[in-house]
Amino acid sequence: MKLIISAIIFIYVVMATPLSAEEKTGVVLMHGKWGTSLPNSPIGQLADFLSGKGFLVSSPDMPWSRERGLEKSYDESMYEIDGIVKELRNRGATKIVVGGHSMGANAALGYGARRDGLAGILAVAPGHVPELAGFQNKMDNDWQRAQEMVSAGKAKDIAEFKDINQGRQTAKNIQAGIYLSWYNPEGPAVIPINVTNLKQGTPLLWIIGEKDRMHERGKGYAFSSATAHPKNSYIVVKGGHKATPQRGAAEILDWLEGL
Repeated sequence: MKLIISAIIFIYVVMATPLSAEEKTGVVLMHGKWGTSLPNSPIGQLADFLSGKGFLVSSPDMPWSRERGLEKSYDESMYEIDGIVKELRNRGATKIVVGGHSMGANAALGYGARRDGLAGILAVAPGHVPELAGFQNKMDNDWQRAQEMVSAGKAKDIAEFKDINQGRQTAKNIQAGIYLSWYNPEGPAVIPINVTNLKQGTPLLWIIGEKDRMHERGKGYAFSSATAHPKNSYIVVKGGHKATPQRGAAEILDWLEGL
Protein backbone atom coordinates (compact mmCIF):
# COMPACT_ATOMS: atom_id res chain seq x y z
CA MET A 1 0.00 0.00 0.00
CA LYS A 2 2.78 2.40 0.93
CA LEU A 3 4.46 1.58 -2.38
CA ILE A 4 1.29 2.45 -4.31
CA ILE A 5 0.87 5.75 -2.44
CA SER A 6 4.50 6.65 -3.08
CA ALA A 7 4.07 5.92 -6.78
CA ILE A 8 0.96 8.13 -6.93
CA ILE A 9 2.76 10.97 -5.18
CA PHE A 10 5.73 10.65 -7.58
CA ILE A 11 3.46 10.77 -10.65
CA TYR A 12 1.62 13.81 -9.24
CA VAL A 13 4.86 15.68 -8.57
CA VAL A 14 6.24 14.95 -12.05
CA MET A 15 3.00 16.02 -13.75
CA ALA A 16 2.70 19.15 -11.61
CA THR A 17 6.26 20.26 -12.33
CA PRO A 18 6.29 22.56 -15.39
CA LEU A 19 8.58 21.51 -18.20
CA SER A 20 11.44 23.89 -18.96
CA ALA A 21 10.98 25.95 -22.06
CA GLU A 22 12.53 24.55 -25.22
CA GLU A 23 15.91 26.09 -25.90
CA LYS A 24 16.11 28.12 -29.08
CA THR A 25 19.34 29.51 -30.50
CA GLY A 26 19.15 32.93 -32.10
CA VAL A 27 21.83 33.74 -34.68
CA VAL A 28 22.81 37.22 -35.82
CA LEU A 29 24.36 37.08 -39.30
CA MET A 30 26.02 40.21 -40.70
CA HIS A 31 27.12 40.74 -44.28
CA GLY A 32 30.47 42.07 -45.46
CA LYS A 33 31.69 45.54 -46.44
CA TRP A 34 29.40 47.29 -48.93
CA GLY A 35 27.37 44.06 -49.00
CA THR A 36 23.75 43.11 -48.52
CA SER A 37 21.60 40.51 -46.80
CA LEU A 38 19.40 39.85 -49.82
CA PRO A 39 18.39 36.18 -50.25
CA ASN A 40 20.91 35.59 -53.06
CA SER A 41 23.83 37.15 -51.16
CA PRO A 42 26.44 34.96 -49.40
CA ILE A 43 25.08 35.76 -45.94
CA GLY A 44 21.46 35.66 -47.15
CA GLN A 45 21.91 32.10 -48.39
CA LEU A 46 23.52 31.04 -45.10
CA ALA A 47 20.67 32.68 -43.16
CA ASP A 48 18.11 30.77 -45.21
CA PHE A 49 19.98 27.48 -44.65
CA LEU A 50 20.17 27.93 -40.88
CA SER A 51 16.55 29.08 -40.64
CA GLY A 52 15.57 25.87 -42.38
CA LYS A 53 17.40 23.93 -39.67
CA GLY A 54 15.34 25.50 -36.90
CA PHE A 55 17.52 28.42 -35.81
CA LEU A 56 16.07 31.88 -35.22
CA VAL A 57 18.10 34.01 -37.61
CA SER A 58 18.30 37.76 -38.13
CA SER A 59 20.38 39.19 -40.98
CA PRO A 60 19.44 42.83 -41.55
CA ASP A 61 21.42 45.33 -43.60
CA MET A 62 24.09 46.81 -41.36
CA PRO A 63 25.64 50.32 -41.18
CA TRP A 64 28.40 49.24 -43.61
CA SER A 65 25.98 47.91 -46.26
CA ARG A 66 25.79 48.88 -49.91
CA GLU A 67 22.74 51.05 -49.23
CA ARG A 68 23.78 52.62 -45.90
CA GLY A 69 27.38 53.39 -46.85
CA LEU A 70 29.13 53.30 -43.45
CA GLU A 71 26.70 55.58 -41.65
CA LYS A 72 27.68 54.61 -38.08
CA SER A 73 30.91 54.35 -36.13
CA TYR A 74 32.22 51.03 -34.87
CA ASP A 75 30.90 51.63 -31.35
CA GLU A 76 27.53 52.87 -32.63
CA SER A 77 27.27 49.67 -34.67
CA MET A 78 27.70 47.64 -31.48
CA TYR A 79 24.55 49.30 -30.11
CA GLU A 80 22.70 48.44 -33.30
CA ILE A 81 23.66 44.79 -32.79
CA ASP A 82 22.23 45.09 -29.26
CA GLY A 83 18.89 45.87 -30.85
CA ILE A 84 19.08 42.82 -33.14
CA VAL A 85 19.91 40.60 -30.16
CA LYS A 86 16.95 42.01 -28.23
CA GLU A 87 14.66 41.31 -31.17
CA LEU A 88 15.83 37.67 -31.31
CA ARG A 89 15.21 37.26 -27.58
CA ASN A 90 11.72 38.69 -28.08
CA ARG A 91 11.18 35.99 -30.72
CA GLY A 92 12.04 33.33 -28.13
CA ALA A 93 15.79 32.87 -28.42
CA THR A 94 17.30 31.52 -25.20
CA LYS A 95 20.87 31.53 -26.53
CA ILE A 96 22.51 34.06 -28.83
CA VAL A 97 25.30 33.55 -31.34
CA VAL A 98 26.62 36.65 -33.12
CA GLY A 99 28.27 36.06 -36.45
CA GLY A 100 29.12 37.60 -39.75
CA HIS A 101 31.01 37.39 -43.02
CA SER A 102 34.11 39.47 -43.79
CA MET A 103 33.59 42.91 -42.23
CA GLY A 104 30.54 41.43 -40.53
CA ALA A 105 32.84 38.88 -38.88
CA ASN A 106 35.05 41.75 -37.76
CA ALA A 107 32.03 43.38 -36.11
CA ALA A 108 30.98 40.06 -34.53
CA LEU A 109 34.42 39.70 -32.96
CA GLY A 110 34.22 43.27 -31.70
CA TYR A 111 30.82 42.56 -30.20
CA GLY A 112 32.10 39.43 -28.47
CA ALA A 113 34.88 41.50 -26.91
CA ARG A 114 32.37 44.00 -25.52
CA ARG A 115 29.33 41.93 -24.48
CA ASP A 116 28.92 39.10 -21.97
CA GLY A 117 26.50 36.19 -22.06
CA LEU A 118 26.84 35.10 -25.69
CA ALA A 119 26.62 31.43 -26.66
CA GLY A 120 29.24 31.91 -29.37
CA ILE A 121 30.93 34.08 -31.98
CA LEU A 122 30.86 32.96 -35.60
CA ALA A 123 33.61 34.52 -37.73
CA VAL A 124 33.09 33.57 -41.39
CA ALA A 125 36.03 34.61 -43.59
CA PRO A 126 36.94 37.54 -41.32
CA GLY A 127 38.02 40.70 -43.09
CA HIS A 128 38.99 44.36 -42.67
CA VAL A 129 42.50 44.68 -41.26
CA PRO A 130 43.26 48.36 -40.47
CA GLU A 131 46.31 47.47 -38.36
CA LEU A 132 48.23 46.17 -41.41
CA ALA A 133 50.53 48.65 -43.14
CA GLY A 134 49.95 47.09 -46.55
CA PHE A 135 46.21 47.58 -46.20
CA GLN A 136 46.64 51.24 -45.25
CA ASN A 137 49.25 51.95 -47.93
CA LYS A 138 46.79 50.91 -50.64
CA MET A 139 44.50 53.68 -49.36
CA ASP A 140 47.31 56.25 -49.07
CA ASN A 141 46.86 56.15 -45.28
CA ASP A 142 43.68 58.19 -45.52
CA TRP A 143 43.02 57.41 -41.86
CA GLN A 144 45.64 60.06 -41.03
CA ARG A 145 43.63 62.72 -42.87
CA ALA A 146 40.54 61.59 -40.97
CA GLN A 147 42.51 61.85 -37.72
CA GLU A 148 43.53 65.42 -38.57
CA MET A 149 39.92 66.36 -39.25
CA VAL A 150 38.75 64.81 -35.97
CA SER A 151 41.51 66.59 -34.05
CA ALA A 152 40.40 69.86 -35.65
CA GLY A 153 36.85 69.36 -34.38
CA LYS A 154 35.53 68.26 -37.78
CA ALA A 155 34.54 64.68 -36.91
CA LYS A 156 31.08 65.10 -38.48
CA ASP A 157 32.38 66.68 -41.68
CA ILE A 158 32.00 64.48 -44.77
CA ALA A 159 34.96 63.92 -47.05
CA GLU A 160 36.00 61.45 -49.72
CA PHE A 161 38.12 58.64 -48.27
CA LYS A 162 39.77 55.77 -50.06
CA ASP A 163 38.84 52.18 -49.39
CA ILE A 164 39.71 48.70 -50.58
CA ASN A 165 37.60 45.56 -50.50
CA GLN A 166 39.13 42.23 -51.54
CA GLY A 167 41.56 43.99 -53.87
CA ARG A 168 38.99 46.38 -55.38
CA GLN A 169 39.82 50.01 -54.72
CA THR A 170 37.17 52.68 -54.41
CA ALA A 171 36.38 55.95 -52.62
CA LYS A 172 33.40 56.86 -50.44
CA ASN A 173 32.01 60.05 -48.95
CA ILE A 174 31.98 59.39 -45.19
CA GLN A 175 32.05 61.39 -41.96
CA ALA A 176 35.66 61.71 -40.79
CA GLY A 177 34.92 60.41 -37.29
CA ILE A 178 33.10 57.35 -38.60
CA TYR A 179 35.85 56.55 -41.09
CA LEU A 180 38.50 56.88 -38.39
CA SER A 181 36.65 54.53 -36.04
CA TRP A 182 36.81 51.75 -38.63
CA TYR A 183 40.21 52.49 -40.19
CA ASN A 184 42.38 53.64 -37.30
CA PRO A 185 45.22 51.07 -37.07
CA GLU A 186 44.97 51.26 -33.29
CA GLY A 187 41.19 51.63 -33.19
CA PRO A 188 38.26 49.42 -32.22
CA ALA A 189 38.15 47.40 -35.46
CA VAL A 190 41.50 45.64 -35.00
CA ILE A 191 40.72 41.91 -35.13
CA PRO A 192 43.64 40.51 -33.06
CA ILE A 193 42.85 42.87 -30.17
CA ASN A 194 39.16 41.97 -30.23
CA VAL A 195 39.88 38.23 -30.35
CA THR A 196 42.23 38.57 -27.37
CA ASN A 197 39.48 40.40 -25.49
CA LEU A 198 36.63 37.96 -26.19
CA LYS A 199 34.65 37.52 -22.99
CA GLN A 200 35.42 34.53 -20.81
CA GLY A 201 33.24 31.56 -21.71
CA THR A 202 32.51 32.68 -25.28
CA PRO A 203 33.40 29.98 -27.85
CA LEU A 204 34.72 31.03 -31.25
CA LEU A 205 34.32 29.42 -34.67
CA TRP A 206 36.75 30.86 -37.22
CA ILE A 207 36.02 29.44 -40.66
CA ILE A 208 38.07 30.43 -43.68
CA GLY A 209 38.45 29.48 -47.35
CA GLU A 210 41.74 27.99 -48.48
CA LYS A 211 42.05 30.63 -51.22
CA ASP A 212 41.25 33.55 -48.91
CA ARG A 213 44.04 36.08 -48.31
CA MET A 214 43.36 35.82 -44.59
CA HIS A 215 44.07 32.08 -44.67
CA GLU A 216 47.73 32.85 -45.41
CA ARG A 217 48.02 34.48 -41.99
CA GLY A 218 46.94 31.28 -40.25
CA LYS A 219 45.81 30.72 -36.68
CA GLY A 220 48.61 32.89 -35.33
CA TYR A 221 47.13 36.09 -36.78
CA ALA A 222 44.34 36.18 -34.19
CA PHE A 223 42.57 32.88 -33.50
CA SER A 224 45.30 31.46 -31.28
CA SER A 225 44.98 34.37 -28.87
CA ALA A 226 41.30 33.67 -28.10
CA THR A 227 40.46 32.67 -24.54
CA ALA A 228 40.62 28.88 -24.29
CA HIS A 229 37.28 27.11 -24.72
CA PRO A 230 36.51 23.48 -25.60
CA LYS A 231 34.19 24.64 -28.39
CA ASN A 232 36.74 26.91 -30.08
CA SER A 233 37.27 25.72 -33.65
CA TYR A 234 39.37 26.80 -36.63
CA ILE A 235 38.12 25.30 -39.90
CA VAL A 236 39.47 25.62 -43.45
CA VAL A 237 37.10 24.92 -46.35
CA LYS A 238 37.43 24.88 -50.12
CA GLY A 239 37.12 28.06 -52.15
CA GLY A 240 37.76 31.72 -51.56
CA HIS A 241 36.49 34.62 -49.50
CA LYS A 242 33.04 35.07 -51.01
CA ALA A 243 32.24 31.34 -51.14
CA THR A 244 32.93 30.56 -47.46
CA PRO A 245 29.37 31.06 -46.12
CA GLN A 246 28.11 28.41 -48.56
CA ARG A 247 31.14 26.09 -48.62
CA GLY A 248 31.25 26.09 -44.83
CA ALA A 249 27.51 25.84 -44.15
CA ALA A 250 27.62 22.20 -42.98
CA GLU A 251 30.53 22.88 -40.62
CA ILE A 252 28.80 25.98 -39.26
CA LEU A 253 25.64 23.96 -38.64
CA ASP A 254 27.59 21.22 -36.79
CA TRP A 255 29.28 23.80 -34.57
CA LEU A 256 26.02 25.60 -33.75
CA GLU A 257 24.25 22.33 -32.92
CA GLY A 258 27.10 21.43 -30.57
CA LEU A 259 26.91 24.57 -28.46
